[in-house]
Amino acid sequence: MNAEMNISATVTVVLVSAIASGQGKTTTTAALARKLVNLGKTVRVFKTGPDFIDPMMLERASGHPVQSLDLWMVGRERSLAMLAQAAQQAEVILIEGVMGLYDGQPSSADLARAFGVPVLAVVDASAMAQTVGAVVMGLRDFGPVHLTGVVANRVASDGHAKMIADAMRDIPLLATLSKQQQALPERHLGLVLPDEVAQLENILDQLAEQLALDMDAWDALPKLTLPYTPDAGTPALLQGKTIAIARDAAFAFIYPANLDCLRDLGAQLVFFSPIKDEAVPANADAVYLPGGYPELHAQALARAGRWQQSLHDAHAAGTPILAECGGMMVLCEKLIDKQGDEWPMLGLLPGAVVMQSRLAALGGQAWSTPQGILRGHAFHYSRFDTVLQAETHTQKHANAEPGEAIYRIGNLTASYFHSYFPSSPQAAAALFLPRLP
Repeated sequence: MNAEMNISATVTVVLVSAIASGQGKTTTTAALARKLVNLGKTVRVFKTGPDFIDPMMLERASGHPVQSLDLWMVGRERSLAMLAQAAQQAEVILIEGVMGLYDGQPSSADLARAFGVPVLAVVDASAMAQTVGAVVMGLRDFGPVHLTGVVANRVASDGHAKMIADAMRDIPLLATLSKQQQALPERHLGLVLPDEVAQLENILDQLAEQLALDMDAWDALPKLTLPYTPDAGTPALLQGKTIAIARDAAFAFIYPANLDCLRDLGAQLVFFSPIKDEAVPANADAVYLPGGYPELHAQALARAGRWQQSLHDAHAAGTPILAECGGMMVLCEKLIDKQGDEWPMLGLLPGAVVMQSRLAALGGQAWSTPQGILRGHAFHYSRFDTVLQAETHTQKHANAEPGEAIYRIGNLTASYFHSYFPSSPQAAAALFLPRLP
């Protein structure tokens, strides 16, 4: 391979993590990304593990799409390749961790160690001071990881910040973030979608302004050299095919990498909004209904007669349809929301989806198909009561037990399982092609 095909770039890379969820990782990562962008730096952001909503918020903060990194779902080789590609375009790469630093298999710490990425620990300091030092030393030494600095979140005053800094010993206090009057709002699956947040750009700029960043310490962070080799490309199994994708507030959970994968497979993508009662485009060779929040828009979806009829027509014509999680929920006979209200849905799948307060599924899963193994995850608060028999089930990554049901009716495929298409482009392509008789 000639030198032009293997290019290295040296950049600042940090993984932003914490002792647990709720410490302010996303807020800190968004504030840091926006602050660095406002200072004129080119920034790319990644999110550890399967996630849809945090990446949307981080995309708004950084100005660029946010991809997932995960040693299992995405894979070590592809994760490193995406980091290396980002290094060709950016001065700074931020990676937001998932849950606590050592939680999960693989964990954020595993990812950091795999690629030699230093860790920036976020600590909610609102109810402590000197103890922050003990917390971060434990985070550093338990693994260990290369803990390069700390962001103290929800700091009350300059005096509070000084007490924290004095307790840090040999770990730099890289930044502090004062208590926020305007925070990023949340709901049951995580943050509220960015388009639902009034004055979001102002909030992000305010967070960036509130982040007191030690620029000398930031500039002194170790740099990482990442060699980039362009991949060999993806076979054009969907060349000439047009895939219609539902995209609005009810159908917003889709990996940017899935869209890239479909394009790499040769497909043309067109988008439509069921909430706005837009019909499936007439030229569509396949339909993709991703997950989202259909339960929050059940009334609009129940009244969207034009969209419903177009999907019935597509199914009757044998058009391949993939419905994931929220996409599957709208295909049932009715959706019962958390208030107990019943909303009629499309009725392509027998049964009812019932929203519940407790989590029904969470974690990585894999689907073995004739074309390859699709990796992905499940995360939902509803159950599907149906007499329909599953064609197969996914397998849970944590314990190899049966996971989500995969339902197939003709060329319709439906499941709570969210596929990560690049884990097997051949298997992903098969979902958008007619099934062999």
